[in-house]
Amino acid sequence: RDLSEFSRRWCTLQDGVLSYYENDRNTVPNGEIRVEEIVCLVNNPLHAHGIESTFEVYTEAERLYLFGLESPNSAREWLKSIAKSFVHPCAEELLTLDFERLGRLHYKGGLTLERAQEGWFALVGSVLHVCSEDGRQQEPLQLRKLQELSIQGDHEVLVLVERRRTLYIQGERKLDFLGWVHAIQKAAGSSGDTLSEQQLTESDVPLLVDRCIDYITQCGLTSEGIYRKSGQNSKTTSLLEALQRDARRVRLKEGEHQVDDVANTLKRFFRDLGDGLFTRRWAQDWLWATALEDEKAKVGEYRQLLAALPAVNRATLKALINHLFRVQCFSGENQMNTHNLAIVFGPTLFQTDGKDYKAGRVVEDLISHYVEIFNVNDQEMKKQQDEITAIMKMREASSSGTQQAGDFICTVYLEEKKTETEQIPLLYIPATMTAEELTFEILDRRKIVMKEKDYWSCFEVNEREEAERPLHYSEKVLPILHCLGTDSYLVVKKQMSMENMLIYLASRVGDCKHGMMKFREERNLLGLGLSTGFHDRYFILNHSWLRLYKEVRSHKPEKEWPVRNLKVYLGVKRKLRPPTCWGFTVFYENEKHEKQQWYLCCDTQADLREWFATFLQVQNGGSLWPSERPKMRAVRPQQDARLGNISLIPLRGNESEMRNSVAAFATDPLTLLRNV
Repeated sequence: RDLSEFSRRWCTLQDGVLSYYENDRNTVPNGEIRVEEIVCLVNNPLHAHGIESTFEVYTEAERLYLFGLESPNSAREWLKSIAKSFVHPCAEELLTLDFERLGRLHYKGGLTLERAQEGWFALVGSVLHVCSEDGRQQEPLQLRKLQELSIQGDHEVLVLVERRRTLYIQGERKLDFLGWVHAIQKAAGSSGDTLSEQQLTESDVPLLVDRCIDYITQCGLTSEGIYRKSGQNSKTTSLLEALQRDARRVRLKEGEHQVDDVANTLKRFFRDLGDGLFTRRWAQDWLWATALEDEKAKVGEYRQLLAALPAVNRATLKALINHLFRVQCFSGENQMNTHNLAIVFGPTLFQTDGKDYKAGRVVEDLISHYVEIFNVNDQEMKKQQDEITAIMKMREASSSGTQQAGDFICTVYLEEKKTETEQIPLLYIPATMTAEELTFEILDRRKIVMKEKDYWSCFEVNEREEAERPLHYSEKVLPILHCLGTDSYLVVKKQMSMENMLIYLASRVGDCKHGMMKFREERNLLGLGLSTGFHDRYFILNHSWLRLYKEVRSHKPEKEWPVRNLKVYLGVKRKLRPPTCWGFTVFYENEKHEKQQWYLCCDTQADLREWFATFLQVQNGGSLWPSERPKMRAVRPQQDARLGNISLIPLRGNESEMRNSVAAFATDPLTLLRNV
């Protein structure tokens, strides 16, 4: 479209009507657009249609109007004025944004999957801002960090999956919806050759880098000459192009992709990276730091330079050096020690011809002082060591002929442990595989379609303790496999109580859970089990602590445990003769790796469900289930009408106030009602 295709018109925006006239002397408009009919505004890039500035107006009648001005400032003023006139007051915060696209769409998300609601959306760069019809502005979606972006149905629903939520955007009007789809797909892709313009993981590492590192970790750590050998040039080029086009759609699989091709792809990405990993601004400072003779001073300089890098560069450098640190741990097999890796990656990361030895020195220093420079804590190092140990076990299994190199065979059962025919061997479990991904893998292999309200989960079953634990959907599987004892296994089955737990959490008041439970502790004295029996105790659970009180009136807890150190299983072994069949087995491990084990019993199944739901919620940041799976209404369950049920009185306040209220109610149920 060029300037000759535009018709010059005199336009006015008044009393909720955008009118356009033949000229400024005419009193009868050629046409008009009522602002309540506008569904979308688009601010086009400069010179998009052969004129300095243009913007688009979409209406409910599936019509598109294109307006052009010769001044960007004038175009911006018109856009703001039109937006202010048609955007609902509940979404007026969006008007402060320098949006590329602004409009209203119907969507589903969170716990409101039964009914689509109207929301206001604003696209700014690679960020999608959302404001619901009740005026609540949601956390913006970082489109480059989406785990999934797809179109379902007959191009009628756009699905955006983040780590903790999913949005289903519905295409009620084809014209503006297709525009939104195209714009979001473009914004969610890589837009350039610098790190910040790539598709990213939650930890700000380019997805391309994460995919390659993960594959080599699983399949290539023991490959001789890894990163020194070159892959096939044509396959490297093809793979790099696919990853840069949309890394979300690329799944690296053993047998389909060769280790050296993937390694070469990663090296070429860093060599061709715009502005480099160390950036042009700071690269020379990194090289100069190698001249420092005092190791402590050099490490300090590296730490300062690391802090000066942009966040994405800093996260990517840490991920890469973490990976190379892991690679050199297997130098006995792969022949790639720290020095050899530095020779390869120095010129690659600094994008030099290899003649400057200082580039290799920087990489060698970063690997050698990985823990100090990147401030790796004990927990991270333990995780690293556990993963290395797991890989070593795979190597041992491989050398004994029981396993193919690079694979991790895990026995997983479907629904229950029956015969050998019910177990499913998984040939490839990446370090990043979550319990949710494992569940989908098992269901896919058995051709099972997940229906509405099917809460399929992966459970860790401990046969010795006669207890089981549903894994949180985001838990990593590999560390769990490594820790499984001979009397434990994994099983995929439906979590029958999940819907009731979600309804309970959506309807309850406050974020604490309190009440009576029967408690039993197993103490060990000189290696002999000393049972203390089950006793009534009062518990309060909040987002940080589980506290035990001897009775409701007690002000000082007898015991308290940090929630993050608890592992809660459903079930209590029968030989303990639990007073009810609704119990927990709880494992506690403190910072010194000292372990305790104890048991809790509830009076009813509903109590068990509510306590377990609260445990899961506080231990997982409030996220119990992927928001795209449950389809329910957040309804308040029927209150128990028994006089002694504390839930008759909704309690608010701190822990001390709640204890006092419950104590008063236990003594005289009418006490709390006298002032109502």
